Amino acid sequence: MSKGNLPTEPDFPATTPGPDSAVPRGPLDRFFKISERGSTINREFRGGLVTFFTMAYIVVLNPIIIGGIPGGDKNTDVLGNVLPLAQVAAVTALVAGVMSILFGLVANYPFAIAAGLGINSLLAVSIAPQVTWPEAMGLVVVDGIIIVLLAVTGFRTAVFNAVPPELKAAIAAGIGLFIAFIGFVDAGFVKRIPDAAGTTVPVQLGSDNSISTIPTLIFAVGVLLMGVLVVRRVPGGLLIGIAITTVLSIVLERIFDYGSSVDNPSGWGLSVPDIPSALGGLPDLSLVGDVDLFGAFTRIGVLAASVLVFALVLSNFFDAMGTMTGLGKEAGLADEKGNLPGIGRALVVEGTGAIAGGAASASSNTVFVESASGIAEGARTGLANVVTGILFLVAMFLTPLYEVIPLEAVAPALVVVGAMMIGQLTSIDFKRLDYALPAFLTVVSMPFTYSIANGIGIGFISWVVMATAAGKARTVHPLLWFVAAIFVAYFARGPISDLIG
Repeated sequence: MSKGNLPTEPDFPATTPGPDSAVPRGPLDRFFKISERGSTINREFRGGLVTFFTMAYIVVLNPIIIGGIPGGDKNTDVLGNVLPLAQVAAVTALVAGVMSILFGLVANYPFAIAAGLGINSLLAVSIAPQVTWPEAMGLVVVDGIIIVLLAVTGFRTAVFNAVPPELKAAIAAGIGLFIAFIGFVDAGFVKRIPDAAGTTVPVQLGSDNSISTIPTLIFAVGVLLMGVLVVRRVPGGLLIGIAITTVLSIVLERIFDYGSSVDNPSGWGLSVPDIPSALGGLPDLSLVGDVDLFGAFTRIGVLAASVLVFALVLSNFFDAMGTMTGLGKEAGLADEKGNLPGIGRALVVEGTGAIAGGAASASSNTVFVESASGIAEGARTGLANVVTGILFLVAMFLTPLYEVIPLEAVAPALVVVGAMMIGQLTSIDFKRLDYALPAFLTVVSMPFTYSIANGIGIGFISWVVMATAAGKARTVHPLLWFVAAIFVAYFARGPISDLIG
């Protein structure tokens, strides 16, 4: 079942206006079209809260991915310099807050924005070792400028609208499976098996196929608890579930002192739940503006830098498109063809997130798939985004407060939401292999390759091939052929780069 049709209040579904709910009740209601979309101010605030709590981990995780300790060897650039952890955390919260608010005000979608995990990993692993960090962030800014230009010209909207409804449904379902997989991994319910184990099985259940740690047990309890609350149509079910599991986590940590998984294999994955020792402090925003726009082109050459920008653009472009497709369908905002109203404005603002993220050295910011948790809580408008954005800005000063919430307490929400989103597959005729295979490949490729963009690319390529095999090549939109060809080049960029030299 799609969570767009799942009741989140005792009386009526979130996407279906209740009695008199379509009548605006004030300027806030009229501006965000809250009643028009069958929501309430309470739902929007609740949805914004849930979205923040499910994605607040990025303020802690982003510094781990791209940041480092001065003098250390982790995440160093070509000159041996690093982005200091505390500074990265501050700018991560700053850009996420500003861009989420801007997106909510301009696009009026409940899709929060923060540093994208695909891009920041690409920066740390592939780009920074070749250039300096300011030069790497300059490439991100260039990527954002290109993305905005593609949106302003209408190209992004045209591509968005050219995708067949079946593929849009598959993208939404794939994102659901992807965020559920993220939840499983974050909680330690699913773990990577080291290559040294000499096995062909890449992942396993917990440790030695057993739920052997209290944090993972907290996750399992949280999944069932949140599932029960949602099934029982308890208002704020996901938020209540996060609160209960967080309190339980703090109590158990106080009793048993598990600590971090870095020091104890049975410990917590990222944030250790405990009563904070301090409320917060002033953020260090010195990384803002520390960017070299064209330095990478002179350091490694125009061709090599252009290849890096191409990879950034492709990842940004289709991650955002896929995420907005999935979230829009789940929020009940898409029309019968899966298209979103006002998508042009939304894509321009989303592209601006890449520019802002690069300019602040926070990495490219894009629509966050965890926004689906807020949508499941009833959020349907940009007001939820404003709430999420304000909380991110507050988080710059109150880091110790939100750091007490462990991943194991919020990850269950991602699994529950993923279960809701997978229901989009019911709109696909799986008896037709020319529909079934591209849809299937789209869905499974996202979690298996840990990338939304990869899943979309594989889906596009397989769709045009299957349509051609079925004698329906002429029914495929020309833009879909073009994008499929681009993805072929994208997936073959390694060999192509080697040939070019």
